[in-house]
Amino acid sequence: MHVMYLALPQEPANGIAGWAAHLVDVLGGPGAGLAIALENLFPPLPSEVILPLTGFAAGQGVLTLVSALFWTTLGSVVGAVILYWIGMLFGRERMHAIWAKLPLVKASDLVRTEEWFARHGTKAVFLGRMVPIFRSLISVPAGVERMPLPVFIMLTTLGSLMWNSVLVLAGYWLGDQWAVVEGYVGILSKVVVVLVVGALVGYVAVRLRGRNRAQHRRTS
Repeated sequence: MHVMYLALPQEPANGIAGWAAHLVDVLGGPGAGLAIALENLFPPLPSEVILPLTGFAAGQGVLTLVSALFWTTLGSVVGAVILYWIGMLFGRERMHAIWAKLPLVKASDLVRTEEWFARHGTKAVFLGRMVPIFRSLISVPAGVERMPLPVFIMLTTLGSLMWNSVLVLAGYWLGDQWAVVEGYVGILSKVVVVLVVGALVGYVAVRLRGRNRAQHRRTS
């Protein structure tokens, strides 16, 4: 069988792009699916590299565009379901037990979070598949809260298909310039991280201020 190897501009042969390209070269569509399944389980593996690269491979004839979209979406769903099962096995009781030992938080905070997920969980899972970092994380609370598995799979499939299609098609259309996609999505990832860190800092600051006020009232 003839194997077509990809030219990878601006990327070392032993980098993530080289690793993903090797999987696609050797396994075709299933290789792209495996790479994305691992990306879901280990978020430091960047989908913004793997997906455009897969689109580029489709443009080079290594696999078809339909195959690229099918296998990467299947890989996304498989990785998400594994994380869902981890959340389900972890369970609410263990989550509450750990939460109770954490500083600066109250049991009512977790209850409110669970209530929020009960109301908005479907939107969170669907939209979360299109947000860097949260693509993986959102699967765990879905499992903890026992979202019906068929619903979870449907939402994950739709959200993943939309996200994967954008990045795969970008790599397909950009050709040799597929790596440009990584820069734009990388900026989005950094913005998400900054917003999350800012929210956590604000939350901790509010908790500390409230605790200090309570201590002041008790001593005065």
